[in-house]
Amino acid sequence: MDKKIKFIKEAIQESVKSVSGNGGPYGAVIVKDGKIISKAGNSVTNDHDPTAHAEVNAIRQAAHELKSFDLSGCEIYCSCEPCPMCLGAIYWAKIDMVYYANSSDDAKEAGFDDSFIYEECSLPANKRRAVFEQVKIENADEAFRKWKEKKDKKEY
Repeated sequence: MDKKIKFIKEAIQESVKSVSGNGGPYGAVIVKDGKIISKAGNSVTNDHDPTAHAEVNAIRQAAHELKSFDLSGCEIYCSCEPCPMCLGAIYWAKIDMVYYANSSDDAKEAGFDDSFIYEECSLPANKRRAVFEQVKIENADEAFRKWKEKKDKKEY
């Protein structure tokens, strides 16, 4: 069996398990060197955590397993095209390849429409649905300045 099919089937299996366990209908599997490092379903409602999407859960597990926040060399197999938050997490984790089964249109048809988030991201902060206001105070950038000066920082 083609490895892509094998791992996508695992992600779909995680999504089905997630629904059975009262999570959302999403699953993800992270693979490195042909071996499954982590697999997870959506646990937003179970964990009372809006960030507990399958992809984020799988990334957290893989990072813990590999003892690294850098998941270069890994692939993620998702039951559905990742949402904007998960896409951001995938990029921050430096995952090399994303495979997915269902499209964002399929998710929309099931009641999960994230297209408004993409639209919101393209708007200036003062035009977004959520109210954004920058609070300018002296030394707000202290942590950034210290980070730039830090000699022993671990880049990510």
